[in-house]
Amino acid sequence: MEIEAFRADAEAAGYTDFYRRDLKTAGDEGPHTHDFDARVMVTGGSIKLTIAGTCKTYSPGDWCEVPAGTVHAEELGPDGVQLLVAKRAHRP
Repeated sequence: MEIEAFRADAEAAGYTDFYRRDLKTAGDEGPHTHDFDARVMVTGGSIKLTIAGTCKTYSPGDWCEVPAGTVHAEELGPDGVQLLVAKRAHRP
């Protein structure tokens, strides 16, 4: 997916907060949750996400959604990862 399409789709779904993250190393948070919905698109490098027990590696152009309260864990690729992150306030 291209960045413009990711952003347009996320905006249409109610995501309003966008920012980039460049992670070279990550602390060992282990499995955790957030109090917001997140969509993330990989723009460089790679990341392995375990979401609700399912593990998948994401590379440039791949994206996923992590709803608020969903248990997930992250493992960076060997060269880190660059992400475009979209956040949306949780909708109970």
